[in-house]
Amino acid sequence: MTRIFFLLFLAIASLEAAQTPGEGLKRLQKGNKRFVDEALLHPDRTEERRLSLVEAQSPYAVIVTCSDSRVVPEVIFDEGLGDLFVIRVAGNVVGPTERESVEYAVDHLGPVIVVVMGHEKCGAVEAVIEGQIRDIPEIAAFIKPSVKEAKSMKSADLLRLSTELNALKMRALLLKSSIVDKKVRAKSIAVHAAFYNQQTGVVEFLGPVQK
Repeated sequence: MTRIFFLLFLAIASLEAAQTPGEGLKRLQKGNKRFVDEALLHPDRTEERRLSLVEAQSPYAVIVTCSDSRVVPEVIFDEGLGDLFVIRVAGNVVGPTERESVEYAVDHLGPVIVVVMGHEKCGAVEAVIEGQIRDIPEIAAFIKPSVKEAKSMKSADLLRLSTELNALKMRALLLKSSIVDKKVRAKSIAVHAAFYNQQTGVVEFLGPVQK
């Protein structure tokens, strides 16, 4: 048993510090694989870690995702205290407050990657598809263009395509920020869109969706 704990300690200690956008992406992918494989390390959740963060934080990644209780970045990417700067809002939309939150993190905390992550069975996107937006008019306004585009593409899975397009469009909005753009041009940060599959646990990083 002692050997098992020792090996676990070594595994946690060996988590690579993400100093470049590429390293940040690999760390997120490796953490997600541990989650999918049920081989969680639960790193950075000790008393020592908590106390080390009292004065300052330096998360390596910013995650913009949905408020859905089933979508918890620290669990999905197997991370702990101080690793992720998380912004959660229904439909993972990027309005003024979300954009400013990302800009604050990018400008002051030194992350190397930003991810806008949609997810399977997103209720906010589904509400827009069904026209049930009375309770979320401001959120729906951000999602509507993606739903409209997805409908024009005649997809067999309208909800998933709408959700993916929404994540990509929110990524595009973040790239219009002068603060974010400056870091991207300097290659000190990368901005990605992603889709979380609840059934498999896999996070897919998205490229442009072809019509």
